[in-house]
Amino acid sequence: MDKPPIVIGRSFYARWLPRHLPIRYKLLMHFLLITILPSFALGILADLVTNRVIERHMNANTLQLISKVNRTLEFYADSVQNTTYYISDNPQVRRFLRGEPLSRESRGEALDFLRGFSTLQTEIAGIMVVNAEGDYLSNDMYGRSSMDLTREKWYQEAVAGKGIFEMIGHPYGRNVTTHANYKEAEVVSAVRAVLDPDTQRVLGVVLIDLKLRVIVEAAKDVRLGKTGLLFVLDEHGDPIYVPKQLGFETIPLRWLGGQSSGNFVETVNGRKLQFMFLKSSFTKWATIGAFSTSEAAPEVRQIRLFVGAFMFGVCLLGITASFVLSQGISRPIGRLMTFMQRAESGDLTTRYWGDGMDEVGMLGRSFNSMLTKINDLMSLAERQEKQKREAELRTLQAQIKPHFLYNTLDTIHWMSRKRGAEDVAEMVEALSRLFRIGLSKGGEFIPLAEEFEHVRSYLKIQQLRYRDKLRFELELEPGIAHVPVLKVILQPIVENAIYHGIKERRGPGRITVRGFREDDRIVLSVSDDGAGMDERKLALMRERLEHPAGETPDASAAGYGLSNVQSRLLLTYGDPAFGLRIDSRPGAGTTVTIAYPIQREEI
Repeated sequence: MDKPPIVIGRSFYARWLPRHLPIRYKLLMHFLLITILPSFALGILADLVTNRVIERHMNANTLQLISKVNRTLEFYADSVQNTTYYISDNPQVRRFLRGEPLSRESRGEALDFLRGFSTLQTEIAGIMVVNAEGDYLSNDMYGRSSMDLTREKWYQEAVAGKGIFEMIGHPYGRNVTTHANYKEAEVVSAVRAVLDPDTQRVLGVVLIDLKLRVIVEAAKDVRLGKTGLLFVLDEHGDPIYVPKQLGFETIPLRWLGGQSSGNFVETVNGRKLQFMFLKSSFTKWATIGAFSTSEAAPEVRQIRLFVGAFMFGVCLLGITASFVLSQGISRPIGRLMTFMQRAESGDLTTRYWGDGMDEVGMLGRSFNSMLTKINDLMSLAERQEKQKREAELRTLQAQIKPHFLYNTLDTIHWMSRKRGAEDVAEMVEALSRLFRIGLSKGGEFIPLAEEFEHVRSYLKIQQLRYRDKLRFELELEPGIAHVPVLKVILQPIVENAIYHGIKERRGPGRITVRGFREDDRIVLSVSDDGAGMDERKLALMRERLEHPAGETPDASAAGYGLSNVQSRLLLTYGDPAFGLRIDSRPGAGTTVTIAYPIQREEI
């Protein structure tokens, strides 16, 4: 019985369209909706667009006024900044900042110099120059107490600015006042640290108080609508100038959203207000306009007159076009669906025919390509499965013989011990261990330590056979002795090294078997100092290892054992990056390296 299809998600249209409605009817309904709905939406859209245009123009005009006020404030701030430079460049002030003692005449000249700025720039309420020792020069300002002025917050802010001019707002709570007795809310302060040009050491700070009236005069005459007003906040949200008519002193900085300019609507004290703001990159102050949203200028909307006639024409044209388009789109899709149903029933020889260059034609050609690849993959899977079964059969056959011989050899071993034939007993014991590990209870994987023990037993047997001609050395890192490995993969390589390396050389030879970890893989190497191979034979062996399944097994061939090991590794790990690698030089020996990955649970 066929299972019902699993529905992953449903589109907006699928919520009200029947699920099993043919696609041509769905397309027809969609096209009709697409043509009719815009006609009804046109009136609403016209109204919205008109309101948007009017609002955009109002916002642009308001922002222009705010920008004008901002430029005025920046002009005064720039003037104060230039004043700090003029003051710090005065020779007498420079000597005072460097801590040099000033004579009465020099101090008088410096004070007259400072008073000159107050005379020429009436917006300046007071100037004070404080050096690094806490001494100060001022035209009209003095410390309230003997407290060190270098500990003042405004002094520390200037030092932290490292010579950058900074407007710090109203001077609440500072230990400085003026002879004119300006209130803290009647002035705003600006500071700049003076640095030694050679050492960049802070020599002192120039403090200037600016009269608030220059900000009031710049902002009070600007009107936004009937009741809208401007107010100014510093970078921390503290008020610089806020008219009493607004009914509030400040707004949360989060309303500005961290932007340099923009607009938003918020309700304050029960009134819905629209705010427009512009931040100054120089003073870091925000000039904000606030006005009631009900003051937006009403405009006559006359864009709804032609909607009726337009709707009739659009609907007539849309119905005709919808029938034609739905039929043209659904016919190729239905034909492709027929071919897919044939493939679903098991006929993988079916093919879509059509020369269309649209998406349906491309989908049909992709469908044909998919069927071809499916056939190829099925053939490949059959071949791989056959090769795997053959390898398993060969492994099983290799295990049957050791199982029979193991019991027999165990009996021969104890009989040899009993009769004093120690050399025979030693060889039989090594051969018995060789078969026992090779059998390994039918398992395909054994620990690396057992694989090395298996090779050791084999080499002992060969050493008894060849006497002084063969020496061997086994090295295995202790930390990887427990890591599983395909059984009996080293013995064929060692056998190949003896018969085609050590045996072909003159005098005794040595075989070294090593096992170590390299990143996330295990590396096993078998090296001999035998006859080696020339380039032609080495290339032939490497080619055989690249295509182990394509070679015909030949028991007399030197590379059959290596090809068998390579086939097992490829069938197990499936990655050509893991497997055998051969390096050899004539007269210098041969090294065969095996690499395979460490599974996470093996670490």
